[in-house]
Amino acid sequence: MGNYTYNSLTLQLEGFNVSKESMYFVFVCFLFSYLFIIVANVGIVVLVFLDKNLHQPMYLLFCNLPFNDILGNSILVPRLLIDMLRPPSERLISYYECVLQAFTSHMFGTTSVTVLMIMAFDRYVAICNPLRYAAIMTNKMVIKLTVSAWGVAFVLVGILLGLTLRLNRCRTMIESPYCDNAGLFKLSCESVFINNVYGLTFTVVLFTSSIGSTIITYTKITVVCLTSKNKSLNSKALKTCSTHLVVYMIMIFSGISNIVLHRFPQYSDYRKLTCILFHIVPGSLNPIIYGVQSKEIRKFLFELETKSKLNFLRLL
Repeated sequence: MGNYTYNSLTLQLEGFNVSKESMYFVFVCFLFSYLFIIVANVGIVVLVFLDKNLHQPMYLLFCNLPFNDILGNSILVPRLLIDMLRPPSERLISYYECVLQAFTSHMFGTTSVTVLMIMAFDRYVAICNPLRYAAIMTNKMVIKLTVSAWGVAFVLVGILLGLTLRLNRCRTMIESPYCDNAGLFKLSCESVFINNVYGLTFTVVLFTSSIGSTIITYTKITVVCLTSKNKSLNSKALKTCSTHLVVYMIMIFSGISNIVLHRFPQYSDYRKLTCILFHIVPGSLNPIIYGVQSKEIRKFLFELETKSKLNFLRLL
């Protein structure tokens, strides 16, 4: 495949290269991580849907995270696992599938941030305006917040990919484990100045608004807790907010690490690993972290683990 094949509809993924000695170990780790992500997140969504005790704004908004984790990982991880077992020359992907991967990857990251922002708003209302919580966080408000989180992400990512799709391509090698916007616009021999400007603006605006709103929200929550003598309120705030902050910090750290390493080509192997972990780590930890907080979710995961062990013993 030539290095200057204009607008080819078949691209080649560089993939995630590991030594033959460790390939199967890494493959099994990624496979079990993916299976855990699907089982745990689907289980939580089903549990929230079936259990009327969990039909609360906090859990309904949280369901956006497992849905996003399932969608983001299902588009990328199975393809990544298959490519790991293929020789580099056979890691081919159609241009349209590559665009879909890139869109899904960026939607995953952007939606994770916007969903955590609306969850922070829910915690703010619950702790700072508990008497008005039921009046503010109605089903209509939950739907509006959910649509806003996904809608903003869709528009931002749509523009990001739209600017890339207008470019003519003269290369075919995607220097990444999977397709993303940077990998796509690097295929072009045209000027990508506009892409870089919008990409930087998009990143700065997203992270600034997210971090800024989170700091303001939790500052107000902290003030309320310090001035309140209600131990029950303080305990609830500590329990729910600490969980949200842990998930938020994991997502922000993963995202920033991925973005920073893109600027250092000499660390391409670390960047590839970070790209993969950006999807796998939050998707694996979210159900665990929230499961620790919720008795209902914790009970469900415990029963799921028990049934899995029993089924495994029966097979033996």
